[in-house]
Amino acid sequence: MPHEDQRPPAAVVFDALGADYEKAFAHAPAHLDALRWLMERLPTAARVLDVGSGTGRPTADMLTAAGHSVLGVDVAPVMVELARHQVPGAEFRHADARELPLEEGSFDGICVFFSLLQMSRAEQSALLRRLARALRPGGRLVLATVPADVEDLEIVFMGQPVRATSFGEDDFAALAEETGLTVLERHSTVFTPDHPGAGPEPHLFLYCRR
Repeated sequence: MPHEDQRPPAAVVFDALGADYEKAFAHAPAHLDALRWLMERLPTAARVLDVGSGTGRPTADMLTAAGHSVLGVDVAPVMVELARHQVPGAEFRHADARELPLEEGSFDGICVFFSLLQMSRAEQSALLRRLARALRPGGRLVLATVPADVEDLEIVFMGQPVRATSFGEDDFAALAEETGLTVLERHSTVFTPDHPGAGPEPHLFLYCRR
């Protein structure tokens, strides 16, 4: 494995967290609600992309259990290996979503749960545009972030130093619209991760359609 400073910052953080991230976040009610919303609107045996797939739970696990074909991509190799072990019915690739080849209209659904926060605003916009094009017309995308008007802010996340970039709620919804998505619903909530020292954090979920 390359030296830490040669890996993308997100890979360093999530390789260190591993299964602890799943324990802290996998049972978040709003995340599960977003998944159920998506699954209710997918065709039978849909093709779904999970961007920042982590340990595979809950997203890929729930989707494959419902009979869908899932491709998960994650920049952290430790997460990819955990996901392959835990959700053998899905395909997982160690890849940077910013560099992932995407064919237009190739997915029925896409999940992007908190996987943009270590990208610049320009990178978030560019990736969302590519993801919108990768959806078939009428396809659905569920998108979640921590809404905050911050750029390259140094924080500590589950004991790991992180530099985070995000948008306020209205600006994030506007960004999704600008990239070719229609925001059908917005859900704001506060969630406290199951991790020592964790405090409540705001979460924003967007339910979108191409």
